[in-house]
Amino acid sequence: PFNLATGPLLRALLLTSAPGEHLLVVVVHHIVSDGWSMTLLVREVAMLYGALARGLAAPLPPLGVQYADFGVWQREWLQGPRLEKQLGYWKQQLAGVPSALELPTDFPRPATRDGRGARHDVLLPRELTDALKALAQQEGASLYMALLTGWQVLMARYSGQEDVTVGSPMAGRTRGEVEGLIGLFVNAQVLR
Repeated sequence: PFNLATGPLLRALLLTSAPGEHLLVVVVHHIVSDGWSMTLLVREVAMLYGALARGLAAPLPPLGVQYADFGVWQREWLQGPRLEKQLGYWKQQLAGVPSALELPTDFPRPATRDGRGARHDVLLPRELTDALKALAQQEGASLYMALLTGWQVLMARYSGQEDVTVGSPMAGRTRGEVEGLIGLFVNAQVLR
């Protein structure tokens, strides 16, 4: 487990399976990274490895800004009248939202959630994904929008509720200066 107070929040281990064969294992806490960051990390490690293996200098340019700069910008932006306007908007948009999606279950919902869950990967047939893409295009929507709509309709049907909200991650990199930074920029957007 990670200790958020003392760190480290990134661990790396180099495993050697045979002479000249290595595996780099990197574990990063989500509080300091997002999916975009992982793409950056892999790309930068590959660039550094390639350069160092050829005896070249590290090819990474210095960063123009740090993650702390993003935090300062966010704090400055989200205060005073703008903060009140944002809060007012979301209070209006989410007024009356049910506290839970009442899906039928095998067992009663526990009084206290324990965080246990599962993941089930499903591979959709090519014909189905092609049909979904065509439907989305026909409706002037993205594939994500079509899938999200289908998910919300399914949840409404199973729950018997007409008001269904879904949290969707958004990249949150609203300034070009942070595109090359590793950090947690993702923001959850409520879609009702």
